[in-house]
Amino acid sequence: MDSSTTTRGADGGPPEFREFAVSQARHLVRTAYLLTGGDAHLAEDLAQEALGKLYGSWRRISRMENPAGYARTVLVNTFLSHRCRRSSSERVTDTFAEAPGRGDDPALRVALLGVLAELPQQDRAVLVLRYWEDLGVEETAAALRLTPSAVRSRASRALARLRTRLGDQFDDLARP
Repeated sequence: MDSSTTTRGADGGPPEFREFAVSQARHLVRTAYLLTGGDAHLAEDLAQEALGKLYGSWRRISRMENPAGYARTVLVNTFLSHRCRRSSSERVTDTFAEAPGRGDDPALRVALLGVLAELPQQDRAVLVLRYWEDLGVEETAAALRLTPSAVRSRASRALARLRTRLGDQFDDLARP
């Protein structure tokens, strides 16, 4: 690449990518946090890995209509591929990384994250994209490479599991 055609930042990368990464990093980490079921360290790793993938193709991605949406798709795919790789090499434990409780109701947050972590990864990804990211069925389907009917049925089944698993506990936790 000719340096006369592209301005480089102090770190050697295009300044537009740096601005994009700074503006999107927090949102990507929050989304990854939900995808991982509350693992803050893994969430940061996944967001960083996704941004690294974006950096390699930034020239093409920066010309897209919605680079933030593409970044979210890359994050979800990074999460899904990480789960596949990890399933053969790591074992699940019953201990959780310490994470500070934030928000109005830490008990509700912990209960929801715990139940969310029990869902299969595809169902969790559907719920996070549909209800956390507030994407439509079509957008979620495109991001996960599923059909819209598969997104609707996965969301319905996953929400039913959440309701069943939380039961009366949800009503108690949701009260002010």
